[in-house]
Amino acid sequence: MPSDLQLKIMNAGHRVLLALSGGRIGNRIFGMPSLELTTVGRKSGEPRKVMLTAPVIDGDTIVVVASRGGDPTHPAWFLNLRDNPDVEVSLQTGPTRPMTAHVATPEERARLWPRVVKGYKGYGDYQTKTTREIPLVLLTPRA
Repeated sequence: MPSDLQLKIMNAGHRVLLALSGGRIGNRIFGMPSLELTTVGRKSGEPRKVMLTAPVIDGDTIVVVASRGGDPTHPAWFLNLRDNPDVEVSLQTGPTRPMTAHVATPEERARLWPRVVKGYKGYGDYQTKTTREIPLVLLTPRA
């Protein structure tokens, strides 16, 4: 599993690639749209940004996967939005939109998981690496 430092370096590299290419390179990763998710740090109260992929987009709902590559611990961004579901999302370098995050219910996850794995089979591999159930997060426009 990548270390926290390696994840931060990969996120920074992704942002630089998007900026240098004017958004032409890095808007899709493994065939999935990329997005920048901004959460509020659960300890610091400061904005925290992370680059993710969206294996499923259903109308205005964007689904992201808290996989951390199959690591046994949840990613920090997931813990942040679990504690404060008010987030901001920029999909494929588009405008930043206020959204609300909620962790998929067991029924939602059962319905969405096959679509997630169809979007990127690596997520299925990640699930086999860990005993924790990898959460799905649904991002919807804030009312």
